Order: sequence, then C-alpha cells, then structure tokens
Amino acid sequence: MARLDICGIGIDYQLQGDAAAPPVVITPGGRYPKETAGVPQLARALAAAGKRVLLWDRPNCGASDICFDGPSESGLHAAVLTGLIRELGLGPVAMLGGSAGSRVSLLAAAGDPAMVSKLVIWWISGGPISLAQLAAYYCGDSAIAAARGGMAAVAALPCWAEQQARNPGNRHILLAQDSDAFIEKMQQWAAGYAYSQTSPVPGLAAADFRRLTMPVLVFRSGKSDLSHTRRTSEWIHELIPHSRLVEPPWPDQEWNDCSRIPNEPGRGRFERWPLLAPPILDFLGR
Repeated sequence: MARLDICGIGIDYQLQGDAAAPPVVITPGGRYPKETAGVPQLARALAAAGKRVLLWDRPNCGASDICFDGPSESGLHAAVLTGLIRELGLGPVAMLGGSAGSRVSLLAAAGDPAMVSKLVIWWISGGPISLAQLAAYYCGDSAIAAARGGMAAVAALPCWAEQQARNPGNRHILLAQDSDAFIEKMQQWAAGYAYSQTSPVPGLAAADFRRLTMPVLVFRSGKSDLSHTRRTSEWIHELIPHSRLVEPPWPDQEWNDCSRIPNEPGRGRFERWPLLAPPILDFLGR
C-alpha cells in the first residue's frame, strides 16, 4: 500500500497493472475500505485486461485519515479523489463507483470533468427513504453520541472502530474535535442528503449533469432495491441523454440478498462486483 497527503488528509491507495495502461479508479460504497471483498477482485480483473487500476480509501474509510472538512462528506470525497488523480499524474481516468462510490464519482466528474475519460456507476443511492437512512447512519448516530457523551462516545461507536484500528492517529483526530462544532457539522452533512424533487443526487443540481459530457454507463437498479431506487438510475440516464442505461449482471433482489452477507474475511456486500468486469471492459473499449 502507499500513502499521499491530499488536501491535508492522509490517503491510503494502491495501484495495480502496467504503469502505461489506461487508468481506471474504483470507489466502493458505504464507509468500506478498498480491501472489501469484491473490490480487489474487480480491480484484478480489470488490470488483467490491460488497465491501470487505482484503489483508494476515502477520508473516514479504511486506513485513510478521518476528516470533517467540506460542506458534505461526499463533496469532500470527490475533491480528494480528483486531487489524488492529479497528484499521481493519472488523469484523465475512467471513474467507476458503486453506491456511495457512484455519488462520489458523479460529484467528482461534474466538478472536474477534465479529469474523467469515462464514467461507470451502479447502485446509485436515491429516493426519500434511502437518503433519510444515509443521513441517520452517517451523521445522526455520531451526533447523538456526541450530545450524550462527548467525542469519547463518538470514538467508541462501531462505525469508527476499523478506522481507528487501521490508523491509530484517527482516534486523536476524533477526540480533538469540539463536541458542539462536531454536532453542527453532522447537522450540515445530514442536510446534504436531503431528498430533492429536482435532482436525483444530493449535491448536484439538474443543470450540473450537463457537465458530464464524457461517455457514461449506468447500470439500472433493481425494482426491489429501496436503497438505490430504480427511478434514481433512470432519472440520471434522462439527465444525461448520451448515457447508456443497461441491466446489471445479477437478479433483481441482488442488493437485498447481499445486504444479509456477513462482514467477515472474504465476504461482504460487494463480493459479486467482479461480475461487472465484462460489461465495464466492453464499455471502456468502445
């Protein structure tokens, strides 16, 4: 693994494949690290097919630093992603992302389209229920813990355990936060997930999608998937008329089924992502 300082934040990353090969970056979902089952396997499949693949831990994920800067967590991730690509001299790259990774990729591509050659997204979070759940999970739990027990209570939450175990400096970052300021930041970040009837993706206005002039591939979400609604994927396709909307290589209940997979070594909700490799490679080769 390697590490760079991007925007003042320590970011862990890994590169696979020939240095001269066309570059690709994969951004996973949730607050899951780059080693989550399915992500390295997808990277290896792309590298074996002649791509230079960048895997990275976003701020607040894996071994990278915890950081609460920026108007939203996804916006922070997007700025760091394009900064990392520039620092590594990889741009423009093909951006690939699922779930939270799709949102980060969309924000990064709209904010710095010169850094993106192609865009591939799946499991795009959207809809009132999904976005309310994100605000509660990513912001609400931590804010409530801070209000009840200060930053020590936040550091004791399971959602911050792996980040502290893999990067001991993260505990100091958490404990150094002012509780009141932290709660206000969580309020701000939670508001960033608010559902809108004018745009499918928090942080992007409908007009921002016109900046996505690069080729775009959208995998349509399952009808049963309330975390990444089918309507969200179709709405994005409508806002990017030149995009391709295709069916994913798994059944309708995929998200519901994989959400029940235990998080243990070699398992996880992204473990079937390598099935995406053939259609992704076909799209990248066009």
